[in-house]
Amino acid sequence: MKLTRRDALVALASLGVAGGGVAHLAREGDRAAADEGGVEALGTLVAAAEVLYPSDVEGIESFVESYSLGRVEDREAYREGLDDALSEVEAAARSWYDDSFAALDRETRDALLRELGADVADAVPDGSRAERVRYYVVDELLYAFYASPTGAELAGNENPVGHPGGTEAYQA
Repeated sequence: MKLTRRDALVALASLGVAGGGVAHLAREGDRAAADEGGVEALGTLVAAAEVLYPSDVEGIESFVESYSLGRVEDREAYREGLDDALSEVEAAARSWYDDSFAALDRETRDALLRELGADVADAVPDGSRAERVRYYVVDELLYAFYASPTGAELAGNENPVGHPGGTEAYQA
């Protein structure tokens, strides 16, 4: 199963922010927007997606990059919240495991997210560390995945809302 940049656009479209994603995709390979929050932040987000997404999914890096760049464009408060949550994940990885989050193996990354409480916390953008990580990292990545045609197919919904033909999926 391979995620594509098109999958990221569909996920963004379901949020009503596809225009931003399209603008970034027009500059394929451009990480300038990601550099504001740091390439490490993007690496942390990709590493989290590798834990949250099924192990047989390919194309995670380009999918997450396309989705996250489109998601943060012109949303400074959201970008700051995301950066703060990713910084919390990085700080925990360095403190508890003496390495960056992305450098840890998949099982250790999973354990770290659980140790942070992100697996059971409510998603609250200005809440506790666990609630912020849940909101900005876990829930955002899962939403992006399952709102994409590839992720939705895995869940048995080949036409997610926002995808051409998606209205048929929920009007049956």
